Amino acid sequence: MRASAGLLAAGLLALLLAGPVLPAEPASAAGEAPGRISVIGRASREVAPDFATVEVAVESRGATPAAALDQNSAAARKVAELAGEFGIKGPDLATAAVSLRPLAKTVRDPGGEMRDVPDGYQATNAVSLRVRDLTRLGALMRRMIDGGADRIGGVSFGLADPGQAENAVRADAVRDARRQAETLAEAAGTRLGRIESLVSPPREGAAVPMHARSFAAKAAPGGVAVPIEPGTLTVEAVVEATYQAAP
Repeated sequence: MRASAGLLAAGLLALLLAGPVLPAEPASAAGEAPGRISVIGRASREVAPDFATVEVAVESRGATPAAALDQNSAAARKVAELAGEFGIKGPDLATAAVSLRPLAKTVRDPGGEMRDVPDGYQATNAVSLRVRDLTRLGALMRRMIDGGADRIGGVSFGLADPGQAENAVRADAVRDARRQAETLAEAAGTRLGRIESLVSPPREGAAVPMHARSFAAKAAPGGVAVPIEPGTLTVEAVVEATYQAAP
């Protein structure tokens, strides 16, 4: 009995020394994670192109493969010389396609039956020209036709330094994301905090305002230039941003 009483007294003394027991602090009073606001910023700009790419082709016929190809090669050299008169050379002048194929024509036999018979060969040489002075594009096209080109087509416009325009539009998209986040934070009665993440997805591509179909024409030398309107290119950017929000 004496041993049991001693243990009981020791336990009571320990409780008195430990002091009162306080309830645990609620989880919400601790440092809880801040809220977040996620937005998608968008921006676009209309930019004037600074170069055009046009494909010019010459076609030649001959009784033999060699005759067709030789005649076509001479015509293709003439096209290259004309391009040089407009300052188009080096990397701005490139062969796009060379082809040689047999031709056939349909004839009627004495018995009235229709059949195809050989009719020589056709050679084609197409070159791609990059025109940096857009004010001369129409005159270049007309000069090519006057100089022997049989087909012109595939006209498209672009930017020599697209990265510069894209970076400027991305910055606009980031500012748009910030404006959206600030509007949402104000409406929710919170303060916009620091940015947590910012992602710029790959650009989908700029819209090209014109891609001309192929056409063929012959005209007397000294005719009017082909009317060409470059228009503008639409450069777009999208960013995904997440900000912290605090009460």
